[in-house]
Amino acid sequence: MGLPTRITGLLAACTAALLAAGGLAATAPSAAAADADLARNGNFEAGLDGWSCTGGSGAVVSTPVHGGTSALKATPAGSDNAKCTQAVKVKPGSTYTLSAWVQGSYVYLGADGTGTTDVSTWTQSASGWQQLTTTFKTGASTTSVNVYTHGWYGTPAYYVDDLTLVGPGGDPVVLPAVPGGLKAGTPTASSVPLSWTASTGATGYNVYRGGTKVLSTTGTSATVTGLTASTAYSFQVTATNSAGESAKSAAVPVTTKAGGGGGGTTDLPAHALVGYLHSSFANGSGYTRMADVPDSWDVIDLAFGEPTSVTSGDIRFSLCPVAECPNVESAAEFKAAIKAKQAAGKKVLISIGGQNGQVQLATTAARDTFVSSVSKIIDEYGLDGLDIDFEGHSLSLNTGDTDFRSPTTPVVVNLISAVKTLKAKYGDKFVLTMAPETFFVQLGYQYYGSGPWGGQDPRAGAYLPVIHALRDDLTLLHVQDYNSGSIMGLDNQYHSMGGADFHIAMTDMLLTGFPVAGDQTKIFPGLRPDQVSIGLPASTQAGNGHTSPAEVTKALNCLTKKTDCGSYTTHGTWSGLRGLMTWSINWDRFNNWAFSKNFDAYFGS
Repeated sequence: MGLPTRITGLLAACTAALLAAGGLAATAPSAAAADADLARNGNFEAGLDGWSCTGGSGAVVSTPVHGGTSALKATPAGSDNAKCTQAVKVKPGSTYTLSAWVQGSYVYLGADGTGTTDVSTWTQSASGWQQLTTTFKTGASTTSVNVYTHGWYGTPAYYVDDLTLVGPGGDPVVLPAVPGGLKAGTPTASSVPLSWTASTGATGYNVYRGGTKVLSTTGTSATVTGLTASTAYSFQVTATNSAGESAKSAAVPVTTKAGGGGGGTTDLPAHALVGYLHSSFANGSGYTRMADVPDSWDVIDLAFGEPTSVTSGDIRFSLCPVAECPNVESAAEFKAAIKAKQAAGKKVLISIGGQNGQVQLATTAARDTFVSSVSKIIDEYGLDGLDIDFEGHSLSLNTGDTDFRSPTTPVVVNLISAVKTLKAKYGDKFVLTMAPETFFVQLGYQYYGSGPWGGQDPRAGAYLPVIHALRDDLTLLHVQDYNSGSIMGLDNQYHSMGGADFHIAMTDMLLTGFPVAGDQTKIFPGLRPDQVSIGLPASTQAGNGHTSPAEVTKALNCLTKKTDCGSYTTHGTWSGLRGLMTWSINWDRFNNWAFSKNFDAYFGS
């Protein structure tokens, strides 16, 4: 498995535009004596009160400061420029002076929603405190403007202090009214769609489940996910603006549907060990017969079903040729061994793709062929389900496909449709697993597709719409925490493979959820812990990023017990984490079963 190409920064491409923007700076006239500073907490002595920073990028620090004891520190990450905003009430047809002291590279100060010409000013490099100032006039009907600061993509943190907006005061901001009309749509086994009417004066809404806030949105609808089947819940919603939060709406009771087998409620053990079995090929690890797979393995993925061509959708699977694997069993022996494993409670799946099996379902014809050919393999060998191991260029997003919740790219839409068809055909006991690389999942925290300006790798985050659309059918997601570049975690720090820290940070993202490409209006909801396993190589020969058994144990301790966490702070404790996946059973055998023995020792198998 090759390493994905790292996405390049946007800074160089935008330098010319930035330089042109520099002319927006203006010298401010003196404010009238009756004017007042309207900015709330512009000295940041009250933390981030009154301010909203994208992607959790803002924090208050005690050094460096320009005045007082606090200043704002905001850190750009990926496609997020660390924009911190405050809505301020103003009077129509009035002149205002916006000023702030800043420090850092490419720091911006501006105002939008003025009703006339929105303004900004910036500095390319402020090694010490530098004052930025600009002025604007409000439109004839403007009663509120947004003042903001931001940095630039790929640059270090910037600092802001003593921000002021001087001019005639507007009417005070009042709390928005309580939202009305809250209602629930048709629930699934793990999600409930909600909608409500807009509240006058609101700039956002919070959704509560059982009195606990579970998500925020700027729209008047949201879907709460990660719920338990056949369970009663109660939901409320509030409206927010710069003045604060309204009271909660009347509660709406909802009971989720009964769970089916595909959504993670199959009869797997509470903690399961998943492994790939090299059935159609041999490599340095040697061939392992199905009957010789130890009982430690709860899910066995047959590697691999591969297409006749990249775009055909026609998937084929056959046992390793005798010339390549002298000890290969006969087809009859292989099928009998599968039945014996299933009788012992094990699941055997066909894994589609792998490093060499590129699959692009670009047409509906390819989609339909995929369904029929995969069904044929499942039926012939009596398998329990499907593992999607699309790698390389199998999935990428077309330009303009920017929302993982409603994808438009044919290879993504057709894959989702094909899997739903297979699930419907085989019913609740159908086991569905996925093994994407970090590039296609967690990298989506920073980058999604080709990005708002183009130029990014269109494969970035491309698995997210597939996972999201199939989350109610998904038994297990086991992202490959190997053959990976460094990935940014929810702490906005980069994490590198090979130790407990990487698995802790990457798994925490899957269980907590995250804003896609830093967009707080596009939150990828966390999965249930029983739907998540950690993917690791079984030995140093199996892939880059091998993790020693001791480090694997540390990762499990942190995620399931919140001990041995090191410097990373998880967002929860998940004793129900399903388990581990490895590439591969063959490589674990080559390594004297070190991986599976450690799993058995940890979970008491």
